[in-house]
Amino acid sequence: MSTTDQRNEQTQLSGEIVKVVSFHLGSEEYGVDIAQVQEIIRMVEITHVPKAPRFMEGVINLRGQLIPIIDLRTRFGMDRETHTKNTRIIVTEIATKRVGIIVDSVSEVINIPIEQVEEAPEMIAGVGTEYISGVGKLNERLIILLDLQKVITAQEKEELAGAEIVTS
Repeated sequence: MSTTDQRNEQTQLSGEIVKVVSFHLGSEEYGVDIAQVQEIIRMVEITHVPKAPRFMEGVINLRGQLIPIIDLRTRFGMDRETHTKNTRIIVTEIATKRVGIIVDSVSEVINIPIEQVEEAPEMIAGVGTEYISGVGKLNERLIILLDLQKVITAQEKEELAGAEIVTS
């Protein structure tokens, strides 16, 4: 079994398709396995926390729970943009902690046939391949498939797990 097949098997939910939530950062379209998404919320005010890990934008209060927030543009070395009415926070779980990830906009849930998912080239859209699980081809669209679990390094996951001490 090739690496691509193994990756596809890991993200495959229904047997013949990969179901992803698609979103935009700049002009690029990305997708994450729908199983990694807990919820999608509108942009809210972020409280900046002193001594927070450097990759953390701050925290929000989501129904009584403090959620660390990461700006994916910043994470990928892109220029910061002013948040708009389309800006969203994708809530996921990383290192057993709920985390919000800021994206420019969320598009839709897409079903990509498994045979239309390929391994990512060495460098794509300025994002290192360590974050990418593949590239989905859907008609004329290319969707960069991210693994949100890999957006944060092992050391940062430890910092994130300890962030409760900082945010309490």
